[in-house]
Parts: sequence; C-alpha cells; structure tokens
Amino acid sequence: MPPALQILRSVFGYDAFRGQQQAIVEHLVGGGDALVLMPTGGGKSICYQVPAIVRKGVGIVISPLIALMQDQVDALKQAGVKAEFLNSSLSGREAFAVEGRLERGELDLLYVAPERLMTPRFLELLERAEIALFAIDEAHCVSQWGHDFRPEYVQLSILHERFPQIPRIALTATADAPTRREIVERLGLTGAQQFVASFDRPNIRYRVTYKNNGREQLLAFLEAEHRGDSGIVYCLSRKKVEETAQWLANKGWKALPYHAGLNAETRRQHQQLFLREEGVVMVATIAFGMGIDKPDVRFVAHLDLPKSMEGYYQETGRAGRDGMPADAWLAYGLGDVITLRQMVEGGEASEERKLLEKRKLDALLGYCESVACRRGLLLAYFGENYQGACGNCDNCLDPPQTWDGTEAARMALSCAYRTGQRFGVAHLIDVLLGKQTPKVAQFGHEKTSTFGIGQAHTVAQWQGIFRQLVAAGYLEVDMEGFGGLRLTAASRPLLRGESTIAFRKEPERTRKKEKRKTRSSASPGHDALWQALREKRMELAKEQGVPPYVIFHDSTLSEMHAQRPQTLAELAHISGVGERKLERYGPAFLKVLTEMNGY
Repeated sequence: MPPALQILRSVFGYDAFRGQQQAIVEHLVGGGDALVLMPTGGGKSICYQVPAIVRKGVGIVISPLIALMQDQVDALKQAGVKAEFLNSSLSGREAFAVEGRLERGELDLLYVAPERLMTPRFLELLERAEIALFAIDEAHCVSQWGHDFRPEYVQLSILHERFPQIPRIALTATADAPTRREIVERLGLTGAQQFVASFDRPNIRYRVTYKNNGREQLLAFLEAEHRGDSGIVYCLSRKKVEETAQWLANKGWKALPYHAGLNAETRRQHQQLFLREEGVVMVATIAFGMGIDKPDVRFVAHLDLPKSMEGYYQETGRAGRDGMPADAWLAYGLGDVITLRQMVEGGEASEERKLLEKRKLDALLGYCESVACRRGLLLAYFGENYQGACGNCDNCLDPPQTWDGTEAARMALSCAYRTGQRFGVAHLIDVLLGKQTPKVAQFGHEKTSTFGIGQAHTVAQWQGIFRQLVAAGYLEVDMEGFGGLRLTAASRPLLRGESTIAFRKEPERTRKKEKRKTRSSASPGHDALWQALREKRMELAKEQGVPPYVIFHDSTLSEMHAQRPQTLAELAHISGVGERKLERYGPAFLKVLTEMNGY
C-alpha cells in the first residue's frame, strides 16, 4: 500500500481519498506547490495533514483561527498524530516546550498564527528545524477585495523567499476568479498547480423565505426540523443577536449570543460550549464562524440578508461539514436591502469599492428572488456550470409560481414618482390602497392620480412587489434623503410599455405550510441505539476534555448504527475509525452495540 494511503487508513480511518485529494497529496508529497479551492467539508485538511506525516520533517500550518487551533490539534492527537500549536493562549513555558519539540524534530504538524510566524525569532527557529511543508489555510484572507482580509497574510510571500525548496499549499473554500489571481500573485504561487474542486455541497438544502415576523418563522423552522440539533443563526446587529438569543432561550432552546462587543472571556466560553456540547444554537454576527471545525452543525439560518454571495456561501458552508443532511435557511425582506445599501453608501470605502459591494449585493438579491434552482445560481456565481435541477432546494422541491406583474409594477413606480420620490414603502402602499392616514392628508397625496388604484392587491402583495422592484433595480433607496424610494433609469421602458415584468407569487403564510416540510436532521432516527451511541461519545469526550466530534463524527456513529459491528475487526472497517481510536474507544462502543443489538 502506498505510504499516503496507508496513513489515511491507519491514522484517519478512511479507506480511500475523495475527489482530488489523492492528486493533491501526491503532488505535495513529490515537492510541488499547490493552490487548492475546495468547499467546506470537502476534506481540505487531509490534503496537507497526510503529506506532512509522509514527508520528512514537520508540516507548518498557518491559520488565523487561534481560538480553534487547540481543537484541531486535539483531534490530531486523538488519531495518534504528533501535533502542537503556538499562539498567544500559551504561557511562555508552554510555548518554549513546543519550540523545543519543533527543533528536536518531534512533531508531525505545528499550527501557528501568521502574526507569530512573521516574527524574526520564529523565522530563525524555522531555519533550524526540518520543514516538510507549509500549509496556508484560509488563503482568501490575502485578498484586499475579499470579505475576510487579514493584513498579515500579505507578508506570507516571505515563505517562498526564505524557504524556496519547501513545498507550499494554499487552501480556501471561497475564492472567485479575481481573488484566486490575487492569492497566486501575493503568495508567489505563479508556478503552483491549481486544484479546483466543485463548490457544490449536495447535502445542504438551500431555502429562502420572505420575512414576516422573522423570529416566529425561525422558531417554526427549528421546531419542525431541528429540535436537539446544533446550529448557527446569523443576525446583522449586535443588539439583534442578544435579543434573538434571549428570545430562543425563553422558548426552551440552548441559545447563546456571540459578537465582537462581548468581552473576550464570554466569547471564549460561548464558543467552547458550542463546540463541546450538543444541541447548542449560536446566535451571532459574522464575527463568529470562520474556520469553525464543528462538523455536526445541522443548520445555518440567516435572520438578515448577508452582504454578498461569497459571505452567504461561506456562512452556509459551516453546516453539514460531515456530509450529513443540513439546512441553509434565509429570511429576508425589503428592510434588509435598504439597511445594507445604507451601510455601503455610508461607509468610508472608495467609490470603486462601494461599486463592487453594490454589485455583490445585487447578485445576492437576484439569487433570493430567482425562481431557478438555488444551487445552480450559487455555483454559477463561482464560475461553475450546474446542469439541471438539484432537487434539494426550495425552488426545486416546491417550484414558485409567477404572475405578470407589469401593470402592478407601473402603478408602484408611478406612485413613487407622483409622491415626489421621497417616501418609503409603507406610505406608498397606503396611497395605492387609498388609506386616509394623517401622513397622506399632510402631503395631500389623496389628490394624486395613484391614490386608491391598487386595491386589487393586499398589503403583503404590495410589499412583495416593491421588494422585487428594488431587487431587480427598477427602484433604489435614496441614501442622501430619508430613505425614500426613487426610480432608476431601468424603470423607463417599463413605464413606457416597452417591457414587461413577472413577479414571484407571495407564498401563503400559514402554519400548515411549515408543518409539511420534512425533517432533514442527520440522525438516523431518535431510537435508543442512536441515543446510546451519542451518550457514550459525550461521556468519553468529557473524560478527555474534548468536543464530542473529536471522538467520532456523526457520520461515523451513523455508520455504526447502520452496520451494527459486533467485533473489533468489523468496527475497524467503519469510516473514521483509525487504529488509535479503535484501540482507545473500540471496546466501549462495541459494548453499546452488543448490549443493544435488538434495536
């Protein structure tokens, strides 16, 4: 058996590489540089961990995720790998001991933050050690146009300059073509072989729903499909994070807040609980999540619109890293669009940067409003052609209906124009429905030609019409005034009768519709055996002081549940059970399996 495959089997417990893993591993073992674009959950870590063990010396992994290094190293140690990390969480004595092991050649892998790597002292230490390879994780952080730019990443080209003979591998799960070019240029990877895997995450079900009391919609989704599951709920503001977490907690959910405004110790405690307990829901701003290694996140829900397709893809990608079914659920409304556009306009970025951010937001709005397959749209954004319907998104499972909205659109646009292009949606709808409100009377809008002409549609339908007109670029928010809606140049052909428009039908907002959805939880059922396996895993995890998934992933437990091995030899064939874990945990899990053989 080739050394790389032998390491994969004996250490990590997998019988074969997936996708392009083998080609990447062989290229790196042979001394070549590589740029790897692979979706979250695609097995990027195997691509550098196996070569680091096979090659002579230590693999240096550069990662910005200080808070997660310990869990990554714990997982490797559980598998029998000689791994350590160096970051600011260690005491001086602890760091000195790790540096000693590095110099003596006692490590297979060492995780280090880019800030520490760049210090002259550490670079000199590396020159005295035998290095197998450099792995630059989260490589998109090098892009100044990206959503996770880290200034220290720009300096990592020094690795190529000071260690030209040592192979390097840069890895990321989110990089469009411009970002990819920037990674190559800034890291000196012009000669590197590029491995671009499919961005598709077939186990994730994508859903977008129109916001109508978002918290209640979220609760209905969680109660119907994810009771007892771990997940992440993203909100735009710190205030909304705290209020939503408290509200969910009051409803009986183990929900915790996470945002940059909390003190460091609170953030650390909440992250530890999320990683080490089961069934915890983290309510967070985007300050939480980059590089989260928790494989059993069963859902990612957005209560507010993300800022871009890249952000949406990366955040939803934190669900289902173990390959088991997971959900990406998004609720959005016109208010989200207005808020984000105000944030872009009010920012201090250059006009060029603002224009780019507007385009990214427009692409996400198009995704939300489209009637096409969500997966196809998402992959197309990253330059990947997806044929046919995926069968695992809301538009495929429950195809939306459309209607000819040309006349209604003209009414909406005319109303915005004739009231002075300075009022928001609520007032415009009042005018269209002919409501005699104090504001209508104050401005004399009962005298306009559009007063009362829209009574054929409900308030909810008009809200959908205005939202879709803004998303399609026919209306824009006046950022210099009071947030009123004004017409764009694109609206002229529609008003003149030179073009038409079709709208999505607003869904019926009934509880019955929520109850029809099928549960997509990863568990093979909440039977006694499944619960017993999870309880044994949690017991062992607490004894070891590690997260449960470090013992075994849900996918490994699921295979145990399905295969029911009765001997150590049979258990050894379960995916994810390497030699060290078989020796360490095999008897305990076999006892559970044999005692509950009837289930």
